Amino acid sequence: MKSVRRLSIAALVVACTHLVFGAIVRISGSGLGCGENWPKCYGYWFPPLSRPDLVIEVSHRYLASILTLTVLSLATAAWLARREPDVAGRGGPMRSAFGAVAAVFAAALLGGLTVKEGNAWWATVAHWLVAMTLLALVTATAIRAGMLGGKSAAVQHGTQRARRSARAAAGLAIFAVALGGVTAKIPDGAIGCSTVPMCAPAAGVSRTATYVQMTHRAAAVLLVLHLFGMVMMVRKRRSEEAPIVVRATYIAFGMVILQLVVASSMILLHLPPVLRSLHEATGVGIWLACFALAYLAHRVAGHPEPAVVIPSDPAVVIPSDPAVVIPSEVEESGLVAERGPTSPDPSTPSLRSVARDDTKGESLRSVARDDTRGESLRSVARDDTVETKPKPAPTMAVIVARGADL
Repeated sequence: MKSVRRLSIAALVVACTHLVFGAIVRISGSGLGCGENWPKCYGYWFPPLSRPDLVIEVSHRYLASILTLTVLSLATAAWLARREPDVAGRGGPMRSAFGAVAAVFAAALLGGLTVKEGNAWWATVAHWLVAMTLLALVTATAIRAGMLGGKSAAVQHGTQRARRSARAAAGLAIFAVALGGVTAKIPDGAIGCSTVPMCAPAAGVSRTATYVQMTHRAAAVLLVLHLFGMVMMVRKRRSEEAPIVVRATYIAFGMVILQLVVASSMILLHLPPVLRSLHEATGVGIWLACFALAYLAHRVAGHPEPAVVIPSDPAVVIPSDPAVVIPSEVEESGLVAERGPTSPDPSTPSLRSVARDDTKGESLRSVARDDTRGESLRSVARDDTVETKPKPAPTMAVIVARGADL
């Protein structure tokens, strides 16, 4: 399992780096830098530094190859460890690792389709979404292997309400990220609005670009408000929610706040295209945080709720032995306990413990019956606030009857 954990984190790091580099390729217009030349780029294994577009495209290709090898190694390690507990089967890292292998090959095919279609927007967005799916599968593998809070999620209990809210956050996150890809690909989409927070259309920009960016902003605002509501919910219900879910909620909310700062700076400061890729890099982090939140909330909500132990009355303690034990608090308060025999002899009456407080004229009585005879164990407490009358003297008829018995 150790190799699966290490390779899952390695695959996660490479996948995030590959996605960020893909954003740089798209923003810098280097997607067709090498044309249809593959695996070399115009005869170069690594082009000269004087051609940054070729360097970016080749670096993206090499990262894709490293990612493929890492994911294949992860799936192989999971297969070799399939006989270990919690590796194979439902909820184990082996299945999600194989899913990551399928996703990485699908992303490679869509990448080739994107090049053949001349970087068409629909092919680029499809490639982006498959890459996000690959990131989610690698994240799920890491959590199932015990990383990224997976160990804590295996022993903690959460609520169904948090699971539903986290799923909604992940759905809003992938929708906003997909719209971000469309905004970056549509001509003038990145500059469709020139002000923040309101959207003032930039001069010479089509209405389509403005509408696309406004839709992207609306999805981002909905995500921010939803995560803010989740933060308030987990703060109010902190005793009921799993600590790992509470922590993941704070991380996801912090990522969207960081994204607001980056996006506002990108528009107001007119950052160059390379620095604008920070916006998409933060978007990758938001998707990673929201998916991890949803997956952790899903795992902890599937665990049974721990049993609640209700303590018994402190005046009467019922141990495994059928004898009734009067605790020290009762003895210290002046109560004297008289315990009967514990033998289940049929000739012996039921076990009785009487504790009497002479200072208040009150009595505490506990009656215990033997469970071996199918009888229930009872504790009876009586508050004798009225003075008890002494027993009357036996009458002459009783005395004669007793004498006859003797």
